[in-house]
Amino acid sequence: MRSGYASVAPAPGGCVHGLLWRLSPRDVAAPNAYEYLDGGLYRAATIAVVAHRRHRAALVYVGRDRTYGRPRPGYLDIVTQAARDAGFPPHYVRSLARWASAESNGPQTGAIFHGD
Repeated sequence: MRSGYASVAPAPGGCVHGLLWRLSPRDVAAPNAYEYLDGGLYRAATIAVVAHRRHRAALVYVGRDRTYGRPRPGYLDIVTQAARDAGFPPHYVRSLARWASAESNGPQTGAIFHGD
């Protein structure tokens, strides 16, 4: 997003890996604050996801700003390391790392990552 943070966007055939957590309604307050819902950075959406070959409804934070922008310095390095730590598939982690590398090698316009 223009703010320098990541979001998800629909992309035919695209795949975004993530972690699912079981939260109580009381627990949701913490991620809502972290993702700056009240300030308008993200909005909470319930989206169908696939986990262990089962479809589930998941709370996902989606960026309100649909304008593409450059990641904040170091942000994609953090995202890539988190993907490694979470044990995401190596091809997915490499995709993130390549994108981070491309971003640090000079200006790009309209760059977006949809996964593979």
